[in-house]
Amino acid sequence: MKWHRFVREDNRWYIDLPEFLAQGGSKGDLEMISGADTMLDIVAGEKNEVTLQINTEPFDNADELLLTELCDPILGGGYYHMNRFENKEVNRDLWLCDVTRFVFGDIPKKIYVKRIS
Repeated sequence: MKWHRFVREDNRWYIDLPEFLAQGGSKGDLEMISGADTMLDIVAGEKNEVTLQINTEPFDNADELLLTELCDPILGGGYYHMNRFENKEVNRDLWLCDVTRFVFGDIPKKIYVKRIS
């Protein structure tokens, strides 16, 4: 089970992943864009940070992100669809970049998420 904090800075969302930066990654690579930012707006509401519990296996009260398209190696990552979040229909598509591969070791077919804070 993983817990990751997401932070909004200057109206942009980033995953807080210091181990990625320590291995030579850039902060720009950690920016959440192409629908992932919109989902974080929904999840965080007016707050400028939110922590999510994340796993590739289902767990209690988690919502599912379903991989709909694996991107080519140049773009990297994959497109996911989220039907519901905390029992509310959101019906949103989002792109998760190749940092997803850093977090999970691959691009999982399903990612389960739950808001912690």
